[in-house]
Amino acid sequence: MASHADEPNVDAIVETLVYLYTESRRLTKAKAREFGLTGPQLTVIKMLDQLGKLSLSSLSSRIQARNSTVTGIIDRMEREGWVQRERSTKDRRIVLIKLTDQGKKLAGEIEVEPMEIFRDGLASLPTDDLSELFRILGVLQAHVRKAVKDSPDV
Repeated sequence: MASHADEPNVDAIVETLVYLYTESRRLTKAKAREFGLTGPQLTVIKMLDQLGKLSLSSLSSRIQARNSTVTGIIDRMEREGWVQRERSTKDRRIVLIKLTDQGKKLAGEIEVEPMEIFRDGLASLPTDDLSELFRILGVLQAHVRKAVKDSPDV
C-alpha cells in the first residue's frame, strides 16, 4: 500500500469521509429510534417514499446490502404493515416493494436530518463545484468497488 505521508490532503479527505459517514449513521440511528425503527428500516422507508416502488434487487443495490439481508428487513416491515410486496405487471418474476398507506404516513412524519444536512450543504456549492465533486466521487466509488470486488476477504 502506498504511503500518503507526503500527501496530507489524502489523509484529511479520508478523515472527512469517515466523519460524514459516522455522523450520518449516528443521526439516522437516533432518528430511527424515535419512531421505533432500525436505521436500515428508516432508510428503506425514506427511499420508497422518494422513489416509489422498487424491486428487491434494486433496493439492495441502493442501500448496499445483500438481497438476503434486505429480504429480512422487508419481511419485518411487512409484518408491521409499513410495506407490501406486489408482482410487476411487466415481468411477473419481479416482486416490487412499496409503502402501504401506514408506511407513507410514517415516512411523512420522519424528517431525515442527515440527508437534509447533506442536501443543504451540497446545494450551497456552486454548480461547477458540484459537478466536479460528483465526477470525483464517481471515480473514487469505482476504485473502491473494484478493490472490494477483488478482495479475497469479501
